[in-house]
Amino acid sequence: MKSRLNPYLGFRDNAREAMSFYHSIFGGKLTMSTFAELQASEDLSEKDKIMHSQLESEEDFVLMASDTPNSMDYAPGSNCSVSLSGDNEGELRGYWDKLVEGGTVALPLERAPWGDSFGMCMDKFGVSWLVNIAGSPTADESESAPSESQSAPSENPL
Repeated sequence: MKSRLNPYLGFRDNAREAMSFYHSIFGGKLTMSTFAELQASEDLSEKDKIMHSQLESEEDFVLMASDTPNSMDYAPGSNCSVSLSGDNEGELRGYWDKLVEGGTVALPLERAPWGDSFGMCMDKFGVSWLVNIAGSPTADESESAPSESQSAPSENPL
């Protein structure tokens, strides 16, 4: 099995709801195991919390998450950012549109200095997302965008 890098998100009592939400956006296979199923806590109030969840999409996106145990500190939005990047503008804008529903846009998805479209948002569960669409013009620029031979090479500073 190849090594892979993927985000692992921590929640406080709503990992099941959050991962079901992400599953509704990205599709794929979602697995969830509770603290009780994995015999991971002696605290009975944690028995139904999610100890480990994994979402694997058809596009090979992998997202893992769990509920933070009661004994550990939890600060929403500060524990992880998730980056979505690629060149399929329709697909990535579709994800963006769903992620910002009920959330907050920190930086609109628009042309960035490096030539790609880039945006930042926090979804309704307090997770920070970065979306980068390689070499894509914004809706306003699509008619006046330079041809491929005139555009600068795509660089992503992330």
